[in-house]
Amino acid sequence: MLEETERAQIEAVDWSSLPGHPDRYEPDRAARGLRALAEAATPVQAAEAGSQLGGGGIVHAHSAAVFPAAVTAAPLLLDIVRRGHPAAKATALELLDQAMSYHPHAGYTRVATPGGIAAPLCCAIAHQVRARTASLVELGEKGGSLLDAAAAHWRFEIRECAADGSDTAVYGRLSGRLPDGVRAAEMHVTDDITVLDELTLEYPPAEGSLEACLRVFARHPDELPPGAVLLPAECGHRVH
Repeated sequence: MLEETERAQIEAVDWSSLPGHPDRYEPDRAARGLRALAEAATPVQAAEAGSQLGGGGIVHAHSAAVFPAAVTAAPLLLDIVRRGHPAAKATALELLDQAMSYHPHAGYTRVATPGGIAAPLCCAIAHQVRARTASLVELGEKGGSLLDAAAAHWRFEIRECAADGSDTAVYGRLSGRLPDGVRAAEMHVTDDITVLDELTLEYPPAEGSLEACLRVFARHPDELPPGAVLLPAECGHRVH
């Protein structure tokens, strides 16, 4: 049965106040689907709840679209992954994976996150998934698969910089997995976004650490302030 704290968390959200495509997002499906998935005790009940959430509640599976409501729902789904019926866990994992892989509609591509960062939906969800790494690892392959999906939406927090010729060596904390090669990134400083056209991973984190070094090409250290957050530029370009 749905615990009172979980019910309170779901009911505390005004799902109708969350933005979303008016022809696709159905806030009532978000609330009903989450309640039903948390209470599901059979595979049939879990599937019915999943159809509510996947049919306009937090994603629209038919058109492969994701809504901002998915970011709000992510910690609730992760609670279901931890405590729910096995079928409900599987459904919650699938919905989280879809939310990170589907594209948002134009005008509904970002949400405000702590620190004033207007993050792409996929990055905001991935950050919440990584916060539950320990419990997801305990699930084995299925939890690991979701963590692998989240790793693609990497996040780098700048701690300090040093000039290196015409480039800058940037030291900080890397969450997720920055692919090899030269990449583009969004740099977030409160509510300001600057695109860094070329950077690469200079030194990856040692095992058990998040500390890493990036090389940002043709940028001066003064342009890369401590506390800034870097996110994949391609995530910011995703639009349905």
